[in-house]
Amino acid sequence: MIRPEQVLRTYITLTVVSTGASSMIWGVNTLFLLDAGLSIGQAFAANAFFTVGMVLFEIPTGVVADTVGRRTSYLLGTITLFGSTLLYLLLWQRADAPFTAWAVASVLLGLGFTFFSGATEAWLVDGLTATGYRGSLDAAFAKGQIADGAAMLAGSIGGGLLAQWTNLGVPYVVRAALLAVTFVLAWRAMHDIGFTPQPRTSVVAEMRGILRSSLAHGLLNPPVRWVMLAAPFTAGVSVYGFYAAQPYLLELFGSSDSYAIAGLSAGLVAGAQIVGGLSASSVARTFRRRTSMMLAATGTVGVVLVLIGLASNFWAALVLLAVWSVLFAAISPVRQAYLNELIPSAQRATVLSSDSLLGSGGGVVVQPALGRAAGVWGYGPAYVIGAAVQLLALPFILLARRSHAAEARIPVTAGS
Repeated sequence: MIRPEQVLRTYITLTVVSTGASSMIWGVNTLFLLDAGLSIGQAFAANAFFTVGMVLFEIPTGVVADTVGRRTSYLLGTITLFGSTLLYLLLWQRADAPFTAWAVASVLLGLGFTFFSGATEAWLVDGLTATGYRGSLDAAFAKGQIADGAAMLAGSIGGGLLAQWTNLGVPYVVRAALLAVTFVLAWRAMHDIGFTPQPRTSVVAEMRGILRSSLAHGLLNPPVRWVMLAAPFTAGVSVYGFYAAQPYLLELFGSSDSYAIAGLSAGLVAGAQIVGGLSASSVARTFRRRTSMMLAATGTVGVVLVLIGLASNFWAALVLLAVWSVLFAAISPVRQAYLNELIPSAQRATVLSSDSLLGSGGGVVVQPALGRAAGVWGYGPAYVIGAAVQLLALPFILLARRSHAAEARIPVTAGS
């Protein structure tokens, strides 16, 4: 008899290993691209192609998770990330690699992550439901976020230090090795619980049916629709904010090759995820409705982004980036629980993938635009522009609040 604690433990273990692997390069990725010979605009364009890959494949991979299974989707994601990471490393070693090759490799990286998005959350919620979990989803996602933050903290800072002590390619080698470990762990411990693939008659018919149902429970469902439509603005800005922090902090620090400082910027985000998960109970006491918390956090993030853009020294920018990261992290488990409680199990992975698709779509547009702004006016002014884009999400969250008047309260045990 499988217990809820076992499901949650497997989820946390996979989160730690996969995030630890992925985050090895997060603190140095922009510097890695610049070191490979790409311009600032090309570096952010390469990151934009990563989000293009997510836009192209979110729905198809979500359908894979809802038809073949969540475990199969996760394993495919691990294999794809392993191969595309090695391709990135190969391109870096070739000084004359064309930008089109970087674009293709970035799209493949995006494909790998789309196999994870939706499927992992759906696997957890299905498993907890099937095993009689009596806690709140906020609490489960908060624990996952704490684990994710701890792994990202170790991975991003470790990757920065490795790059400092060796070269920018070593973190990518370590990432590939850890992804291989992730595959083995998922193969042995991750089994679909509470989800049974439908009998397969026609793949096209299955996809059409799931997409139709997912649309009904996603964009055609007002409380879900408005939160999903806010994602392009918040997600697009957050991706730029994260990757621009690396060269921006180095610029303020006065050193262009201090990779440990770049790793520290990613480590800040990781530490913020831990704080965000631990603060879930305080959030429950302050905001009794999830949409109220999303409104407050989204607006405050816009203000903090302006202050980051206006910062004139390294330490001020570092503190403000920490504040921004905590706010972003605090909203994540609340938003996840809000959406998951409104989506049926059979369509969960596809609808969640649709949500990721919209967020990635924002990244395709917003990230290169802000990257272009950074190339012309500097990183600081681009953060200020990003703040204006961030605030465009507020009307959509307000509409979600109004369309879900009977919205469930945030459980007061969310941090337990």
